[in-house]
Amino acid sequence: MTSGTLAGTTLLVRHSWRRDRVLASLWGLALVAVAYASAAATSSLYPTVRDQVAAAEAINASPAIVALYGPILDVTSLGELAMTKMTVLYSVFVAALFVVLLRRHTRVEEESGRAELLGGTAIGRDAPLASAVVESSAIAVAIGLPTAAVNVAGGLPLAGSLAFGAGWIGIGLVAIGIGAVASQVSASARTCGAAAAGAIGAAYLLRAVGDTSVHWLSWATPFGWSTQLRAYSDPRWWVLALYAVLAVALLTGAQALRSRRDLGSGLVAARPGPADAAPGLTDALALALRVHTPTIAVWSAATAVLGAVLGAIVPNVGDLLDSEAAREVVARLGGDGAVERALIAAELSIVAIAVSCFGIAVIAHGGADEQAGRTELVLATGTSRARSFGATLLVALTGATWLLAVSGAAVALGYGIVGGDVGDTFGEILPAALAQAPAAWVVVALAALAFSVRASWTVAGWGAVALFVTLGQVGELLGLPAVVLGLSPYTHTPSMPVEAFAVVPEMVLTAIAAALLGVSWMRYRTRDLG
Repeated sequence: MTSGTLAGTTLLVRHSWRRDRVLASLWGLALVAVAYASAAATSSLYPTVRDQVAAAEAINASPAIVALYGPILDVTSLGELAMTKMTVLYSVFVAALFVVLLRRHTRVEEESGRAELLGGTAIGRDAPLASAVVESSAIAVAIGLPTAAVNVAGGLPLAGSLAFGAGWIGIGLVAIGIGAVASQVSASARTCGAAAAGAIGAAYLLRAVGDTSVHWLSWATPFGWSTQLRAYSDPRWWVLALYAVLAVALLTGAQALRSRRDLGSGLVAARPGPADAAPGLTDALALALRVHTPTIAVWSAATAVLGAVLGAIVPNVGDLLDSEAAREVVARLGGDGAVERALIAAELSIVAIAVSCFGIAVIAHGGADEQAGRTELVLATGTSRARSFGATLLVALTGATWLLAVSGAAVALGYGIVGGDVGDTFGEILPAALAQAPAAWVVVALAALAFSVRASWTVAGWGAVALFVTLGQVGELLGLPAVVLGLSPYTHTPSMPVEAFAVVPEMVLTAIAAALLGVSWMRYRTRDLG
């Protein structure tokens, strides 16, 4: 790597930030807001040291909770208790952002042909990868430092907050390295995303095994380092060097791989498909299903595992809530009723947000196909615009509904197995999961509306999710008026199984989704492609 091969890096960094400023800002704000909400709310949930220790010990006593969130190494630390979810689980969301950014500015650019056009100018060969790394690293710092600041504002110690924020920066740098390597190995953006997601998932699973049984395995994954950092008890500052060493190793490897392949290719060549397509693929819907079937399968497996873990946590919730204040807050999440049912309702609302992301991803893929010119090829056949657009919408909406059903069944199974009563849980929890569908449809419809205006505007769907999550997490904490909190469709679905099914809000949300889809349909049929 020389100054000549890095020519134009600064210009590309500026261009990349211009493209990422909305996505990165919304994603970062949502993460920072959730961190602040957790820091500020925990002291009121567990007002005494006794309450805090009891909750921490209950978390450590549940293998399912430890597998999901990681252990609390110092049960007397308010900061560790407050950042239980943030330390490991939300680190995955941090990592996901930087995988998206690296893939966007490397493999996607090569697949679309734009990297080749840049290569014909004064831009150096190594500049695209270098600029993606520089920009993403700056964004990691821009998320980690505010996170440390809001944790201090939420009442947590300064030193621990700095260590925690640095840990998020470290996770971001490692994810940047993972994305950089995946973009060199893979021959397509889809394969690149799958490879990076698989690496992150494997690291998370390895950490779960280490935290629950083979403890030394926790040191073999950066998600385990997040816990071993001990940010809010006795910070091990040297652990931060592990992130840096791994990130440097990954980026060095990515650069070495970059020098050994041709532009547009991957070290693992893409397998050619059959010479003749199956007769069924002449239909737009069949093609859309064929394209998204692997994604649906992966999401189904992931939501099933997550649902089972969440369901297994529920029977142990009573041990976590020795504080009366904590019981009241959790009960309010799902209305009046048993704490266990309230927690199920809260879990299903979180699952609904995750499932909405699947629908947005399908819509975003349609936008990427249009920008890359693949939609034009489809429309050059006997397929109409309306049929092509409708196929994308149908896969997004039915796929999201299917995933809610899978999640509900998995939560019921996990809850029933641990609680000792599998038979009666499905009839109660599965409808509760499906009751979240109209809210997910509204979010997917918003993404479709943005897509119908311009193919590149699908990022607005992610912005909507970030806004609604932020309102749900910190809206009440900030004292926002009810009309603002009501902007999130997730606040209007019935909190089943605590509350009874409510027809009116479900019908209103469905009507809003239908109206948005109708406007999207009409707009897409009349606008220019691209």
